[in-house]
Amino acid sequence: MNQPQGGVAAPLGHAPGGEPIYLDNHATTPVDLRVADVVLRHMTAGFGNASSAGHLVGERAGAAVDVARRQVAALVGGEPTQVIFTSGATEALNLAIVGFVWQRRRERPGARVRIALPPTEHHAVLDTCMGLESEGAAELLWLPVDQRGRLDLDALEAMCTDGTDLMCVMAANNEVGTIHPVEVVCRIAAGTGTPVVCDATQAAGKIPLDAGRWGVAMLAFAAHKMYGPQGVGALIVRGDVRLAPLLRGGGHQGGLRPGTLNVPGIAGFGEACRLRRLEMGKDEPRVARLRDQLQQDLAQRIPDLVVNGDLEQRLAGNLHVSVTGVPNTAVQALLRPYVALSTSSACSSGALGPSHVLRALGLSEPVMEGALRLGLGKFTTEEEIGRAAEHIARAVAIVR
Repeated sequence: MNQPQGGVAAPLGHAPGGEPIYLDNHATTPVDLRVADVVLRHMTAGFGNASSAGHLVGERAGAAVDVARRQVAALVGGEPTQVIFTSGATEALNLAIVGFVWQRRRERPGARVRIALPPTEHHAVLDTCMGLESEGAAELLWLPVDQRGRLDLDALEAMCTDGTDLMCVMAANNEVGTIHPVEVVCRIAAGTGTPVVCDATQAAGKIPLDAGRWGVAMLAFAAHKMYGPQGVGALIVRGDVRLAPLLRGGGHQGGLRPGTLNVPGIAGFGEACRLRRLEMGKDEPRVARLRDQLQQDLAQRIPDLVVNGDLEQRLAGNLHVSVTGVPNTAVQALLRPYVALSTSSACSSGALGPSHVLRALGLSEPVMEGALRLGLGKFTTEEEIGRAAEHIARAVAIVR
């Protein structure tokens, strides 16, 4: 299988002969060509509407969706009947959080729903929760984190004991890569009957997840973070959880998410999940070795390099570093033709100043100013890592 392998080495200041080395896999991943084949097949030969069960073309499309449900559920330890397909993780998280709050307020009119969450959550969770708070529908309880992005589990337990209606905890952070102990969180929350919403977007297909065994109430993730197509995601909803729909029309997917199903995207999502389930155990250790090599190469070339996040519990492909006092935007601008990397999460690209995650970690201004997020993936090569380290170190030296 031939996948894009990055650019051709060239000194800074001269146009490279190819594409930049891609190190922004937290923003999106290249589509596996095996997945692309499935998407294309369902855009052409398998183009039917999955709701048109009265003829063979529609029936085949519906069967493809059923296969994908099983594949998606199997990756994260859910059941096929629990899968709600969406346009991505952001929509899935809105359905989970807003749908829960609306349903709870129907049952308890006028009540403010108490939601606990760390300040390092993705904007899809933060903005949704803060919007509900501004409308008077929710009260937010902020879970403290340390400088590595690790949760204070004692504080989490105290919040559950004091009365929390909903707990939001991501499986792995999208900037510094810190992996949260979701199983432990669910065990603590279960003691007070607090349902847990888990944003597993960065973790699914990278680390083992078992929503059913752990007792996750709702789990959201997306295809494009695991070598699948953009524009399709899923929400796994435990059978005892009641949600109010955000949309109306058609009654698709049990009335929770009406609208014609994106069969090509869903089929591709399913195939991506199937492949990650088969290959994750082999791919991720290799990615971690490349990440460690890149970290070592950069540390040798940039002696004052700071590595952010939890070095013991982080995603294999995550390397979040800071070059203290060196403006990251200037480094990124120099690297633009050579290395595709990020200074923050894609959801906050274009925003001025450090990300909310780095501020929540309490990092100093010079460390935040010099932050760079490097995201490796299964198609990253050892040769690319060596060239990327050279380019980054050279750009830092020029900016200094």
